[in-house]
Amino acid sequence: MDKQHSSNPSRRQFIYTAGAVTAATLAAARPQRKAYGATPLGANDRIGVGMVGCGGRGRHLTQTVLGCRDAGTNCDMVAVCDIYRPRMESLAAKANVKGYISHHELLADPNVDVVGVPTPDHIHGSIVIDAIKAGKDVYCEKPFTHWRQHELTKQVVEVVKNSKQIFTLGTQGMSDAAWTQMKKLIKEGLIGQPIHAECGYFRVGDWGERGMPIDDPNAQPGPDLNWEAFLGDAPKRPFDVSRFFRWRMYEDYSGGPSTDLFPHSLTPVIYMLGLKMPELVVGLGGKMRYQEREVPDTFNMMMNYPEKITVLVLGTQGNDYSGTGARGSGGRVPVVRGWDGTLTVQGSEIVFFPADKVDKKETRVAIEHDEHLGRHWDNLFECCRTRQQAESPIDLALYVQTALQMAMLAMREGVIARYEEGKIIA
Repeated sequence: MDKQHSSNPSRRQFIYTAGAVTAATLAAARPQRKAYGATPLGANDRIGVGMVGCGGRGRHLTQTVLGCRDAGTNCDMVAVCDIYRPRMESLAAKANVKGYISHHELLADPNVDVVGVPTPDHIHGSIVIDAIKAGKDVYCEKPFTHWRQHELTKQVVEVVKNSKQIFTLGTQGMSDAAWTQMKKLIKEGLIGQPIHAECGYFRVGDWGERGMPIDDPNAQPGPDLNWEAFLGDAPKRPFDVSRFFRWRMYEDYSGGPSTDLFPHSLTPVIYMLGLKMPELVVGLGGKMRYQEREVPDTFNMMMNYPEKITVLVLGTQGNDYSGTGARGSGGRVPVVRGWDGTLTVQGSEIVFFPADKVDKKETRVAIEHDEHLGRHWDNLFECCRTRQQAESPIDLALYVQTALQMAMLAMREGVIARYEEGKIIA
């Protein structure tokens, strides 16, 4: 494994410092680029990244991009944007880049080639559409969209597919070689006809006062805080400082584990099995531990697919024991069962367990490399140059998000959700 993508925490944690270099010097060192989108980037073209969203995730992704740059990738941060000016100005100063309070201003910046979208869930879709139409490639944080936005989800897919732009979803677990290796083994028939799969996500955290601090309890809407932009297509409500800073607690803007955590677990399973839209989905759960929030802290879902495969996703934020170990942060290792045996992961190996009375032997295969957020971004940067499909593409995002949306609606309505003629029936 190369040093850039080592799984060793001391190496994989990206750390950047401005040192003695001033913002003016850095800005002067960054070459100005021609308008992007007309022709593919060449090997010597620097890729400029603009980040829309300067909260915790936005800061982390900015640090990751700068880490990729420092490790030798021909990329750089060039701009950040946030509808809350103090947050934007803080990150712009740390990264020595331009700062915008409107994402439309950032999209008009000719030095921005790729747009990162680590905003609240319900704003993802509209910003992705604007970015694609502006001729930018996109890194969209998971979840793809909000749980109530299935029609918008389909609209985003249509816009991306009708463009020449590259899209990837922020499910960095797709950079884990285990899933590509397991997909190949399944396709080769090792487990026989697939019939059942399970995965999940377990952690402890309420996303309340301890998980999402309020930056300024006295903050108010105005020139430095765009409340209307935050609301987007969510129900119109008076300004609430908790809703603005601790948005993951509220159903208007988040879905809890179903859409915030489960994309990490479900995406590799859908990818490995080549599944598309489920026929039937059940969702069960609720607030079992943390009562201050609106979204569930515990969520379980079961899906039936036309391929005669059942998939289960299990999880709670009230206990972090995954049962079968973890691959990635908090994820329950996928178990994929077929007529002839089972595939799963143990440590750094893929393990095949043969079914009874099947003439196959237990097999262990070394995993080539584990997941890495920097590798996930490097995959996007490479695709920006080659115009090839990224490792977490738009179709996969659609299939995963539709299943999660069905599960959330099924839980809320106490029904079995169905997918018929391109619509969710719940």
